[in-house]
Amino acid sequence: MTGPRLQTRDVPPRAAFALEQAGAHPLLAQLLAARGVRDAAELDDGLAQLLTPEGLHGIDAAARLLADTIAAGQRLCVVADYDCDGATACAVLLRGLRLLGAAPDTLHYVVPDRALHGYGLTPAIVDLALSKTPALLVTVDNGIASIDGVAHARAKGLKVLVTDHHLPAKDGDEVQLPAADVIVNPNQPDCGFASKALAGVGVVFYVLLATRAELRARGAFDAAAQPRLDVLLDLVALGTVADVVRLDANNRRLVAQGLKRIRAGRLQPGVAALFVVAGRDARRAAGFDFGFALGPRINAAGRLSDMTLGIECLLTDDAERALQLAQTLDAINRQRREVESGMQAQAQAAVERLMPSEDAVPPSALSLFDAQFHEGVVGIVAGRLKDRLHRPTFVFARGADGLLKGSGRSIAGFHLRDALDLLAKRHPQVLQRFGGHAMAAGCSIAEDRFDEFDRALQQVASEWLDATTLTRTLRTDGPLSVQWFNAQTVALLDAQVWGQGFEAPLFCDEVEVLQQRLVGEKHMKLRVRHLGTVRDAIWFGHAEPLPERVRLAYRLSLDEWQGQQRVQMVVEAAV
Repeated sequence: MTGPRLQTRDVPPRAAFALEQAGAHPLLAQLLAARGVRDAAELDDGLAQLLTPEGLHGIDAAARLLADTIAAGQRLCVVADYDCDGATACAVLLRGLRLLGAAPDTLHYVVPDRALHGYGLTPAIVDLALSKTPALLVTVDNGIASIDGVAHARAKGLKVLVTDHHLPAKDGDEVQLPAADVIVNPNQPDCGFASKALAGVGVVFYVLLATRAELRARGAFDAAAQPRLDVLLDLVALGTVADVVRLDANNRRLVAQGLKRIRAGRLQPGVAALFVVAGRDARRAAGFDFGFALGPRINAAGRLSDMTLGIECLLTDDAERALQLAQTLDAINRQRREVESGMQAQAQAAVERLMPSEDAVPPSALSLFDAQFHEGVVGIVAGRLKDRLHRPTFVFARGADGLLKGSGRSIAGFHLRDALDLLAKRHPQVLQRFGGHAMAAGCSIAEDRFDEFDRALQQVASEWLDATTLTRTLRTDGPLSVQWFNAQTVALLDAQVWGQGFEAPLFCDEVEVLQQRLVGEKHMKLRVRHLGTVRDAIWFGHAEPLPERVRLAYRLSLDEWQGQQRVQMVVEAAV
């Protein structure tokens, strides 16, 4: 059988020893060392270990601008984004400003409609925000590339504070920044902040920390009685994980603190309601819940409906209203799954036309468009295809303005936004708009330019990617010693913060397959002999039978059935 290439992580012995001596569990010390943790200080996830706000370029000016606005009682309008990071960032900013003394009737927000307004601070969104009669516009999770939108706002007499984490636009090699009053973005030029991986909600949290310090310096409150902003960390953690940013040490601390609050029952009513409708136990919250249970339900509102639903769910202090909104989000998410399922089938048919035989090699990059595709789900479908084919993938749908709106997902070694930048230089008439990150990006093109885009993207991919990078590689932590195959290990691992750039442990062992059967028509349930012991295993989304002896790459989980708990292997790959 064929499968991905399995690569065992290196464990620096000195680092592992140092971490164990500092109090880390022996297995955890090895796992952390293999992920680049070298300093025992990284084991401390306390708030005191967070990077301080001073390193963020523009943050002092942002704090003064917000403090002045609060002191003058002026109206402020937040321009949000229509994903989970944007929704949580909006909720964190509005909740935080209320805590810092802003009058509730001075705080407003608008959020773009994906189909009508497009992404970011466009002139159309500025006009919508003007109906709130604000003195200040604050963007969250967007704005760094909104040259025209910021100019339009300034022309209307508004002050503009941009808070974002995306890469700025470029004209050739020259970075283009909007003419905002203040910009806070760790990825703007001349910003020395050590964590470039902050999500949009993380940037907003830091802006609030700086604003609190500014207000404290002005005598608005003394240090002993200052508002507690850590009450917002459940939202910060949710947005950080859902946006799939790299979980560097600072982001891991933000997420760890949010998880601790949630497990202790100190969470916003909307977050609590989302746990309920997702059927997850908040007392045992993990990063997985943010990425695969809560985040998708909020994102669904922006994909198929109105992100106002998601933001209101996170803003309300009424538990009953929060539950009603969460139930609505859950229903929209079920609809999203149905739309996605249909698009997946269409996309698979298109892939089969490109590769009519099982031996066919996919192109270096993949671009798909179908007139029936839904604009709100193209990113999810692109991600699924990228995972299956291990190729940079763009999926396009026709937008309300007639342009094709594409969402791309990439693989290691192929910086998607940089690829679009190169494509724009080589084919200046193709891309009408683009932006994003290394692993995810978006763009707009005319429909009659799709074939040219496809060829151009494949050309860049063929130049940047070789046989090694085009081969899917799973990094594993090697065999799991029998002494750690127990429920206590599962609890230990589940209590940690894992995610993008700090992947959850994946073990690899040779097993003998004793039994295998399909459950739910598409999942393979296994009984295997592992290190002399018969164990349960399951491979979700895999229906093909396995040989009698096989190497499994797997994660550990607890299977609960009729009140009994058993450790099982959750298979990711087999070779």
